[in-house]
Amino acid sequence: MPPGHGPRPGVPEAVGRVTCVCLLVVASRVVAGEPLIVGANRDELLERPSTAVTVLGEGPPRVVGGRDELSAGTWLAVNEHGVCAGLTNQPLGDAKDLSKRSRGELPLALARHSTAADAIAALLAAFHPADYNGSWLLVGDRTSLFFVDFTGSGDGLAVELPPGFHVLENRALGETSPKVDLVRETLDIGAEPGGDEVVDAFRRTLADHRNPEGDERPNAANCVHLERFGTRSSCIVRVPSGTAAPGLWVADGPPCITAYEDAAGLWGPRPTQSLTSGL
Repeated sequence: MPPGHGPRPGVPEAVGRVTCVCLLVVASRVVAGEPLIVGANRDELLERPSTAVTVLGEGPPRVVGGRDELSAGTWLAVNEHGVCAGLTNQPLGDAKDLSKRSRGELPLALARHSTAADAIAALLAAFHPADYNGSWLLVGDRTSLFFVDFTGSGDGLAVELPPGFHVLENRALGETSPKVDLVRETLDIGAEPGGDEVVDAFRRTLADHRNPEGDERPNAANCVHLERFGTRSSCIVRVPSGTAAPGLWVADGPPCITAYEDAAGLWGPRPTQSLTSGL
């Protein structure tokens, strides 16, 4: 078993089947000078090969994010313009259709555009939920944030969201979720927060091992440590005002025990104005 991926003291072990339970936490147009901040955990089978962060597309625009080495897709992609697209899977169990296209194509397709609005328009015009197993996405940039429902056999649905904090797990946005309720309680961020305050709250939340009360999934915690399944990586994205490339920090392992490393070098030699030297 890889170091740091085994069961943690006080964390319940899996019983029977577990389903992917990933997490996206987004601050959209909340922080002055940083209109988009994203925190994400990726939970997956420990044996499934993946790369925590790499260049997904040379572009333009250049796209950076994690890569699933089986499907070549991603769970989170961000481009040099500040467009960020994250995905959570609809749990399907035995109903998952292995003949369908990889859901990991969708964040990649979205991150090929210079604005979130253009990305959404292109997605809804060219991609169809029936071709994929179900998923939900959050797609944002400096000026907007969208929730996308890509489940079922009809057309995809996109809803523009207001400024604020938004939390997406493996359920539709707005659906009853003890996990989302616990995330919001854990964030505990005051009015007019600074970027560092938001990032500190995101990191604390992403490393939380508590299973929400009333949630019977053995892997419903934000940071999961089971025998064969767990939180494989974590990411923080900070999109500054202006035109500089986003800040990007990635933990290649559970965020409770794995340091976040600065991945901004993947943008290449172009000038990047960082708001802070670290997270």
